[in-house]
Amino acid sequence: MTTAEGPDEPRPPQSASRSSASGANHHPSTDKPDLRRTLVLALGALGVVYGDIGTSPLYAVRECFHGAHAITITPANILGVMSLIFWSLTMVITFKYVTFILRADNEGEGGTYALAALFLGKGGKKVPQRVKLLILMAIFGASLVCGEGLITPVISVLSAVEGLNVATTAAESYVLPITCGILLGLFMVQHHGTERIGKVFGPVMLFWFFSLAVFGVMQMLKRPEILAALDPSHAVAFFIANRVHGMVVLGSVVLVITGGEALYADLGHFGRGPIRLSWVTLVFPALLLNYFGQCALLLENPQAAYNPFYELVPRALLYPMVALATAATIIASQAMISGVYSLIQQAIQIGSCPRLNIVHTSGETKGQIYIPWVNTMMMIGCLGLALVFKESSRLAAAYGIAVTGTMGITSIIYYHVARYNWHWPLWKALLPVGVFLFFDLTFFGANLLKFLDGGWFAVSVAVILAVVMITWRDGRAILSKRFEQARVPVEVLLKDIKTYKLVRTPGTGVFLSVSPVGTPLVLLHFLKHTESLPQRVVLLSIVSGNTPYVTRRKRLTIAHLGQGFHRLVAQYGFMETPNVPEILELASHEDLEIDAYSTTFYLGRETLLSTGDAHMASWRKELFAFLSRNSWNVSTFFGIPPNRVVELGSQVEL
Repeated sequence: MTTAEGPDEPRPPQSASRSSASGANHHPSTDKPDLRRTLVLALGALGVVYGDIGTSPLYAVRECFHGAHAITITPANILGVMSLIFWSLTMVITFKYVTFILRADNEGEGGTYALAALFLGKGGKKVPQRVKLLILMAIFGASLVCGEGLITPVISVLSAVEGLNVATTAAESYVLPITCGILLGLFMVQHHGTERIGKVFGPVMLFWFFSLAVFGVMQMLKRPEILAALDPSHAVAFFIANRVHGMVVLGSVVLVITGGEALYADLGHFGRGPIRLSWVTLVFPALLLNYFGQCALLLENPQAAYNPFYELVPRALLYPMVALATAATIIASQAMISGVYSLIQQAIQIGSCPRLNIVHTSGETKGQIYIPWVNTMMMIGCLGLALVFKESSRLAAAYGIAVTGTMGITSIIYYHVARYNWHWPLWKALLPVGVFLFFDLTFFGANLLKFLDGGWFAVSVAVILAVVMITWRDGRAILSKRFEQARVPVEVLLKDIKTYKLVRTPGTGVFLSVSPVGTPLVLLHFLKHTESLPQRVVLLSIVSGNTPYVTRRKRLTIAHLGQGFHRLVAQYGFMETPNVPEILELASHEDLEIDAYSTTFYLGRETLLSTGDAHMASWRKELFAFLSRNSWNVSTFFGIPPNRVVELGSQVEL
């Protein structure tokens, strides 16, 4: 698909989100309904937005003081780690994401692709030399998030079920089978959608965060000296004393900020108001209290480092807490799985991923989608990870690289949006982004030290996905160029039709075209073989815009070309799936009556050959040809009635 350019006028970050869910536009006459809606959305955000970061207490502190990279348990080290946790949550999540990044919405939507599209649509023309690099960074960032989407369900569920080991040693052999069973069940129910079960996410996570806070406070009251960790000098002293080992431990501290990108990516579902409200009033305090409680416990009992989270819990409540933790991790996993679906849908729409079967599981809620192929691959990947790594501790190193890499990419793209969309002066853009990158790059460097201990997995997944996406994008560009070279101006065709009195057969033919200009090659092939044309010819192009959604009013542009020819250009946002019957219905409201079930649709099917002179490695040409052969059927993807489709084949050299 081609990419349409967005409006040229920049929209400053202070402007309210256009999402009706955001609650950002505040009108005195509707204060009560707005407040009620904001509270409902804030409750819903607890499960979807904060599921990932909310389950980090299960394993974050443990990774610092137990396992292959553990630091010696001393009061100074405990205060140092707790200080790092506090300032990481404060600076990365509260300062970077909640305060700044949430303001960079694209028509109310957030996430790596939405942020990149915001820049490319409004500021990209001014700095064309940066465009390619930013696209590559966005693709790699999205690939890292997909890698994180594989790791999150496994490490979260494993950590929760491992609580059984604290209750009884007899449970050790059952932890892995139970984890695999939960993961298998989670992926098996995806095709039903999450609309119904999603309603219980918020209340369950509300109880979860309340429990985190209560158990943390109970231990803090016993060792209130842990509050000294609020002083950042303890973090500085920690690095001075431990040096390289301190950096390795910092790679474990990063686990407390996993979920920061999810916070931004889910902006469109809840809006910045409810997300900020949930964070400031509940999530942030509850997480801090629990982390302080775990570190206070280690001051009192260093032996609790084996699993400090569950050691906080009174014995009588241990089994119920394991059940609650498992429910919380399932919710966190579901949120990440849904996030990957959404990310892949965006990639398909902007032309960075082959077409896949996308099933909309809700007729009312936008974004409720299920992608069978992605679901199967994630299920295989998660089960494989669980069986290979076996313990959550061994997965921790793989987790950090994906998280920090994506955060760094977001910071860089945010800088370009601030400079070229909002026209911030250099100093104003560099000041916050410099702080962002200080933390992002420090965390990323710390996790690189654990590359061989599992970090390689996330990087490998990201590289493979990025290669596939970049190859698909480049291959489509080459294919489009080949078509452009063979294209005939539609004015020439219309003149020939008038001059040579071409035979016109009854009926309507819709010819799909990648480009909204010129004559589609499939029409030229049809004309060459039949020497005739339908009485009414519709040239249909579907283009993807740089905004998440396009209103029905702006969806369709119609041009009447004469000689029974009509050109339809339909624009869809990168969060939408095109639908041809919907387009034809819109056309009927513009005095162009077209019945999809009595119209013939003509599509081109290309056989790709790698023998051309295109500047692409042979193996990438072969990969693109393979992806093209196996991408989802065009007619099904666009909702075209399959019994009304005629495909015309051609060979194209790449």
